[in-house]
Amino acid sequence: MIRASKTIAWAVMLGFECLTVSGADAPSLTLQEAHAEALRNHPAIRVGDLKALAAREVTRQVQAAFYPTLAANVMTAGAADEDARLGAVGVINSPSVFNKNAEGLVLSQLITDFGRTANLSGSAKLQAQAAADNAEATREQILLAVDASFFAAQQAQSVTLVAEQTVATRQLFLDQVSTLASNKIKSELDVAFAKVNVDEAKLVLSKAQNDVQAEFARLADLLGLRESKTWHLVEESPPPPLATNVAELVEQGLRLRPELLSLRYSRDASLKFARAEKALNYPIISAVGAAGVIPLGDSILPNNYAAGGVSITLPLFTGGLYTARQREAELRARAAEEGLRDLENNVIRDVRIAWLNAQNAFDRLRITAELLDNARLSLDLAQSRYEHLLSSIVEVNQAQLNLLAAQITYSSTQYEYLVQRSALSYQTGTLR
Repeated sequence: MIRASKTIAWAVMLGFECLTVSGADAPSLTLQEAHAEALRNHPAIRVGDLKALAAREVTRQVQAAFYPTLAANVMTAGAADEDARLGAVGVINSPSVFNKNAEGLVLSQLITDFGRTANLSGSAKLQAQAAADNAEATREQILLAVDASFFAAQQAQSVTLVAEQTVATRQLFLDQVSTLASNKIKSELDVAFAKVNVDEAKLVLSKAQNDVQAEFARLADLLGLRESKTWHLVEESPPPPLATNVAELVEQGLRLRPELLSLRYSRDASLKFARAEKALNYPIISAVGAAGVIPLGDSILPNNYAAGGVSITLPLFTGGLYTARQREAELRARAAEEGLRDLENNVIRDVRIAWLNAQNAFDRLRITAELLDNARLSLDLAQSRYEHLLSSIVEVNQAQLNLLAAQITYSSTQYEYLVQRSALSYQTGTLR
């Protein structure tokens, strides 16, 4: 029990040892450096940022309606004779056509549309903020994947070291049994059992080495690299003690998760858009002015012109179009509200599950440390009994298998705890 406590203290309080497989020439990589590299290079993050920038441009497009519009026009007209008249052109117009060339400016300024443009602008701003939070959510998802791959690679390296040590230990035991068999103290059956154990350890070593390279390939992809690399993964400082108040973690998740923030902004944007659609039923009042010169034209025409007025557009009948648009927007706003409530419930569930998984991983770390100590003690006793001819090599083989399984389980549990802590930080919105 004392030895188990010492093992726990080493693993949790002093950090987890990260070991290289490919030699001392591999460049070092910390988790913070991996985060920075992924944030800088991963294409999914760039996609999210570009979409957020595009959403900001939509806001500018809508806000342009607040400003005056100024247009220039040039008109040249000629008549075949002095009595030329316009025919039925479908609009109210002067029927006379004069020879002329005119240039001028037309200025239009919105006075009020009873909140439609203001609500459209507010909706666009909120959608832009939602896009920014979506980009932040993408960042956290990438960082969570980096954490999982980083710790998985460390775990594979640790298992590789265990396998290397196991191969060396079993090879030494095989050499001892072979010597005893050559002196007729042990049988060739014992030698065969020992060889099987060495081969089993080599199989574990081969798989562990392959797992290291596979995890490095995944990590390289997350860092935006097109070719796999081998790193010396630097050990991380131990995480702070696990919080015991789950309610605080839930509140934190509801307050900080970028997915929730994005959906809240989208919900508010939908409400403003519904108000904007309702304003379609109200008048639009604008000021209009025009001025220009007529350098060439009939003598009856003045040399310049200027006019101004107020334009009022009032929708009288649209076949139910505006009512249907308003109703659609209101229903979509209600759907956004329900979607937000559903996501909040999911966040509450996910935070609680993540906390339980982290707590269980910590408990398993203590249990597997005790298991590892007991497996070592069992192997020591089995080897002692075998050396004193009190048991067969089968007992030693079983003890060796138990020790290898305990070592791998303990190594895996160390990094599983770190992965679960990272997942808990993600669920509470504090990964960055």
